[in-house]
Amino acid sequence: MLKWLWLSLITLILDQWSKIAINGSMQLYESIALIPGFNLTYVHNTGAAFSFLSEAGGWQRWFFAFMAFAISIVLTIWLYRLKRNEILLAFALSLVLGGAIGNLIDRVAYGYVIDFLDVYYQTWHWPAFNIADSAICIGVFLMLLESFGIGAADEVEESDQ
Repeated sequence: MLKWLWLSLITLILDQWSKIAINGSMQLYESIALIPGFNLTYVHNTGAAFSFLSEAGGWQRWFFAFMAFAISIVLTIWLYRLKRNEILLAFALSLVLGGAIGNLIDRVAYGYVIDFLDVYYQTWHWPAFNIADSAICIGVFLMLLESFGIGAADEVEESDQ
């Protein structure tokens, strides 16, 4: 099932391209209104999801980098071991893998993750995120669906034939 790595690669390319574009065209903390409820807002996140541990003093950079690296290895092995009929799970794992590697590159290269997608309602803002974060969330959601049997292909057992 490593044939699904193309999806991880596309996720990684879109993520890194978007971050390079934002970094090259916006100033830190600059915000551009696109539509009501959605801005491009350039921020640096030294923590994890929702800026968890962002004020931890620096050790979290390498901790989160190590975790992303280890998770990427586990996801690749998991993908390799999937059965042919586990398509939804392969799709989900590939999205999570591409997102994890995208944020890993940021952490190693810069010491922070570039976030820029800003969703809000009136004065309440969801924490800024990026394409890698989106891919991870979508992948985890698909994994949850798959765990409830949604999208599972029927497996024909030899004893039934």
